[in-house]
Amino acid sequence: MYVIHKKCLALALVLFTGVFSARAQQQPHYTQYIMNPFIINPAVAGIENYWDIKASHRHQWAGLNGSPVTTYLTVHGPLRKSDYPQASPTGFDIEGDNPRGRAYWMQYEAPPAHPGVGLTILNDRTGPLSRFSFSGTYAHHIGLAPRTSLSAGISVGMQSVTLDANKLEFQDPNDPVIAGSALLDTWKPEVSAGLWLYSANYFIGASAQNIIPMNLGFDNGKVVGDSVYRGKLVPHLFLTTGYRMWLNDDISLLPSVMVKYITAAPVSFDINAKAQYRDRVWVGASYRYNDGIAAMLGVNISSTFNIGYSYDYTGSSLNTVSKGSHEIVVGFLIGNRYGDLCPRNIW
Repeated sequence: MYVIHKKCLALALVLFTGVFSARAQQQPHYTQYIMNPFIINPAVAGIENYWDIKASHRHQWAGLNGSPVTTYLTVHGPLRKSDYPQASPTGFDIEGDNPRGRAYWMQYEAPPAHPGVGLTILNDRTGPLSRFSFSGTYAHHIGLAPRTSLSAGISVGMQSVTLDANKLEFQDPNDPVIAGSALLDTWKPEVSAGLWLYSANYFIGASAQNIIPMNLGFDNGKVVGDSVYRGKLVPHLFLTTGYRMWLNDDISLLPSVMVKYITAAPVSFDINAKAQYRDRVWVGASYRYNDGIAAMLGVNISSTFNIGYSYDYTGSSLNTVSKGSHEIVVGFLIGNRYGDLCPRNIW
C-alpha cells in the first residue's frame, strides 16, 4: 500500500513539474493571453493611460476528474498619466469613417516615458496539487523613436504550493510524510521579468517566470535519500510577437506567435490570428503545437467593460474523456478619460 501511495504522489509531482509530457507545465495555459499580455509579461504594466483590471477563469480539459482550473485577477496602470498626442475621444461608435482606422494610426506617436505598476493574484489547481500566488510589478516605459517604445518590468511575490493528501486514492496513514496532516504546504518566492517593444503596428515581448529555480519538497527531510515527495520549480521562458495589418478601414488582422521553453520539456509554440471590426468586436483562432486548436470571441461593450471567451479543442488522446477547455476574461478600464473602446497600445 505504501508503494502505491508513493506512486500516486510521484504522479502528482511529475504532472506539476512538467516532465510527465511535453505539454505539462507549472505555469497555467492562457488561450487569451493576447487580450491580457500582462499575465505573462510584467513589462506591460502601465502601458495604457488608464488602469486595466482583468479577471479570468479557465477550466482546462473539462469533464476530466482533477483537470486544471485557473483563476486570476490582474490590475495594472501608469503611475503618472499623460495626454495622448491626439487629444480627442475615439471611442464613439459613430456612422461614417472609422475614428481609429488606418488614418488614426498613421499619426500614432509613442507615449512619453513613464512608470507603471501592477498586481497579480492567481490560483491554479490540478488534482491534489494547487498553487496560490501573489506578486507586485514595476515597469518603466521609454521612447526609442517617435513611433516606438520599449518597456522593462519585474514582478516579485510569493507562491504557496499545496498537496491535498485527502485527494489521493491510496494513502498510508502511517506514512511519516503525511502523518498528522492531510494538507502539505510549502511557500516559495516568485520572481518574473520581461521586455516589451511596441509600436503602432507590431509588438515583440520576451519574459521569464520563476526565474530562480528552487527545489520543491513536501517531506521536510523525513525521508532519507531521494524522495518522490520532492520536485523542482523551473523557469518558464516566453517569446511573443505580432504584427497588425489592415484588410480595410474597418477590419484589422493581427497574426501572432508565442514560443515557450520550459526546462526538461521540448520547445512549444502557439500560432494565433485575431480579426477585429473597428473597436467593437473581435474573433480569433489559435493552434497550439501538438495540443489542439481554439476559437475566441470578444466584445468591447463600453469604454469601461469588455469580455472575451475561448474554447479549446484538445487534439491529443485526452479528447476521448475531455469536453474541451473553456476560458473567460472580463476587463474593466478605470480612468479611461478618452472613452476608448479598445486599448491604444495593446490591440
